Amino acid sequence: MLDANLKAQLKTYLEKVVQPIEIVASLDDSDKSRELQALLQEILLLSDRITLVERTDDEERKPSFSINRPGTDIGVRFAGIPLGHEFTSLVLALLQVGGHPIKLDDAVIEQIRNLDGDYTFETYISLSCQSCPEVVQALNVMSIINPRIRTVAIDGALFQTEVESRQIMAVPTMYLNGEVFGQGRSGVEEILAKLDSGAGARQAEQLNNKEVFDVLIVGGGPAGAAAAVYAARKGIRTGVLAERFGGQVLDTLSIENFVSVKETDGPHFAVALEQHVKSYEVDIMNLQRAESMVPGKLIEIKTASGAILKSKTVILATGARWREINVPGEQQYRNHGVAYCPHCDGPLFKGKRVAVIGGGNSGVEAAIDLAGIVGHVTLIEFGAELRADAVLQRKLRSLNNVTIHVSAQTTEIHGDGKKVNGLSYTDRVSGATKLVELEGVFVQIGLVPNTEWLKGTVALSRHGEIEIDAKGQTSIPGVFAAGDVTTVPFKQIVIAVGEGAKASLSAFDHLIRNSFDDEEAIAEVAVEAVAVAA
Repeated sequence: MLDANLKAQLKTYLEKVVQPIEIVASLDDSDKSRELQALLQEILLLSDRITLVERTDDEERKPSFSINRPGTDIGVRFAGIPLGHEFTSLVLALLQVGGHPIKLDDAVIEQIRNLDGDYTFETYISLSCQSCPEVVQALNVMSIINPRIRTVAIDGALFQTEVESRQIMAVPTMYLNGEVFGQGRSGVEEILAKLDSGAGARQAEQLNNKEVFDVLIVGGGPAGAAAAVYAARKGIRTGVLAERFGGQVLDTLSIENFVSVKETDGPHFAVALEQHVKSYEVDIMNLQRAESMVPGKLIEIKTASGAILKSKTVILATGARWREINVPGEQQYRNHGVAYCPHCDGPLFKGKRVAVIGGGNSGVEAAIDLAGIVGHVTLIEFGAELRADAVLQRKLRSLNNVTIHVSAQTTEIHGDGKKVNGLSYTDRVSGATKLVELEGVFVQIGLVPNTEWLKGTVALSRHGEIEIDAKGQTSIPGVFAAGDVTTVPFKQIVIAVGEGAKASLSAFDHLIRNSFDDEEAIAEVAVEAVAVAA
């Protein structure tokens, strides 16, 4: 199953294993079990520290397998064949169960180890989901650190009966001790915060004790990361407050237009951003949501945890999120048939009927991708014609399981109280109301800026974007903004990075011009900045 190059790479990784590993496979006579058996046999030949036990008489899901450290309670489990995006999760599990060091802060490791209670996690994933590996890898790591945490990653496309029984219509979906625990991307710290009830208060206390920053960047996406790098290189006290470091990039499947990087994906790009920022003295405060800003000589940012941070300058880089259609049924059936990521959730709708709302590039691309998985796609566009590139439209119209409706306004998403079963739209030409029976709705109508918390402080456009000048300055002195949250046209990663760098340079210029009373002090800071940059 693995090509020669991949086997060679995996063999090199497995040389880092220092503890014996026992793989216990639960198999039956299905084709998928034979596929899993073949994969595990190949892995077995790559390291003499690995043993394989095959079982057919147990009650585990089939096909599935556990990776254990013999003589201990340490182990993780996969139900399915972890290829695709989950192959990295498989490799890391082999390494970490095999004794390779876990890359977490000592304080986080200690917090996991001290969790009191028994936790059994079941995580439903799809192999095409770029958000799922973070959850799988986080829970795997936690279970290796604390054996009272047990975890299994379940391929929803393979265990369809189970998915339908639990009415799972979005991945990743986590169950804890038989109850829904969470949905969507989550890292170790996010999961830990939900398990450790006292963590929030402790973090708020730590934040309140922070010294005043020279520049505080709110947002950890490409714009925020670039701003942090440029500020840190000036030698000034820099902080990043992020709800999730990486921002919307984490939900991006493929990146092929970032100059000098021919091709990558969002999660890998986000990791690279964070590693670059961490190479400087930047105080990263992750998993913290800003709730309000109070301008003044020292600008205050208040967080949802109750903490207050103070800074001489602030750069707002909170980005944007998927725009919602705001019709009855959308919120009720979110993650129960209403989805926003076709790459993540598409496999859960295999053979079913779905709609895509939006006729721009993202909507048409989603419809094309889904057409290869689902039974039928209905694309609904508000305007009189599709707005996607011509090449995408040609591809879409060539597919025989796609229906296109233009001049169509979605008015309601219907369901049976548990999941989606239909959608209504109005024909804007005839005025007639139409009903489409289906099982899933994918919303692809663009982005909305994350600025609700800023209303009444900085000037916003009629679209809710932060208004800035050519230097990234907002309507408040000392407050700058960058990236998708601003009025700058063309929401692109490469543009956000440039805007973040520009806002940081503008903030530094503001500090020089406003923070000192005499020319000697200004000259001293300028000399220090040149030395750091060199």
